[in-house]
Amino acid sequence: MKKRIGSAIIMILIFVPLLLVGGIPFAILMTLLAVCAMYELVTIREKKKKFPSLMKTVSYFLIIFSSVLTYNQNIFSYNMSYQLISFIVLLFLLPILLKNENEKDYNINDALYLIGSLLFINISFNLILVIRNYSLYYLIYLLLITVITDTFALITGMYIGKNKLAKTISPNKTIEGFVGGVLMGTFVASTFYYTVIDPGISIAILVLTTLFLAVVGQLGDLVFSSIKRTFGVKDFSNLIPGHGGILDRFDSLIFVILAFILVMGLI
Repeated sequence: MKKRIGSAIIMILIFVPLLLVGGIPFAILMTLLAVCAMYELVTIREKKKKFPSLMKTVSYFLIIFSSVLTYNQNIFSYNMSYQLISFIVLLFLLPILLKNENEKDYNINDALYLIGSLLFINISFNLILVIRNYSLYYLIYLLLITVITDTFALITGMYIGKNKLAKTISPNKTIEGFVGGVLMGTFVASTFYYTVIDPGISIAILVLTTLFLAVVGQLGDLVFSSIKRTFGVKDFSNLIPGHGGILDRFDSLIFVILAFILVMGLI
């Protein structure tokens, strides 16, 4: 517990100042986190089969390259060109022809895993950066949804949780925790949005939108738990003592961010 609390304090001391400053410092942080997240997805997959070192190196380089292209973007449109996407697809697919004599060689499954992971990480962490560039308050709103929902899901589940939410995926999560977390996350985040961002917004629309985002965030947590269970790991990595990896901390936020882009026209 002491290790977990200590790591949490360090994360707050690093993340919050850079979040408030924004700009290039926050972009550098997001790039480093994205590289670490890609590393975690590569590493858990390598528990079953190793990737060629060159393909892993290329993946990390493309994460950095994509961040450089979008570090100062503040409009909600993904501007990765078709040329770059085509380059990525060809870059990872063509090498399967170089040596493909047995199942241990680099093959189509490896290529598609790397392509999918690369696009997923790029989009997710670039969107966090784009939202910060657009408005600090919007990102705080989304962070509140994630943090408050996760925190109160844990507390509620610990004290009154009895009915399992998804026993085979995440045995410790309960329906009571899910409901308690979603309700509290919706209340706190909606209150922040109404008082700080837009007091003129329809309360009904705000609450329903925030409720939707809180639910998606909790489902996202389950999706990542399912991924870990598929590869037989408890955490994505041990980069953060007591907490696991980057994806263990950003799982809910990633899904909240992706869902927010879909419904942002409502609020």
